[in-house]
Amino acid sequence: MKSPAPNLIKLHRSSRVLEIGYADGRRYQLPCEYLRVFSPSAELQGHGLIEPMLVGGKRTVNVSAIDPVGQYAVRLRFDDGHDTGLYSWDVFERLGEDQEKNWARYLARLDEVGMSRDLSITKLAALPKKYTPLLK
Repeated sequence: MKSPAPNLIKLHRSSRVLEIGYADGRRYQLPCEYLRVFSPSAELQGHGLIEPMLVGGKRTVNVSAIDPVGQYAVRLRFDDGHDTGLYSWDVFERLGEDQEKNWARYLARLDEVGMSRDLSITKLAALPKKYTPLLK
């Protein structure tokens, strides 16, 4: 996929939203939390994972810096220290196009394991029953 370069990348710091705009009029409002939990970094994408590594507790994360990488991407530096993902134009377009579906699946996955957008830990009650004897 060869996506066009955005003609607008604007961080709205107070609302924690990155606005991505294109010459054809498309606009995406991508929350920093969304960008963080769907980071294209190897740390989250892994090798051969069906879904990205699940990260909770990022509701209030913000972007602290946006660094250009050549003519094809930017590096987003998050205020929680994460800065290893390169957001290529293809990644931005895919995240924008699939935002609703991705976000719904992310929330469902958090719920499945008892994590939340506010806490990055799994609740013990959410562990499968086979682990509960270990807790006694």
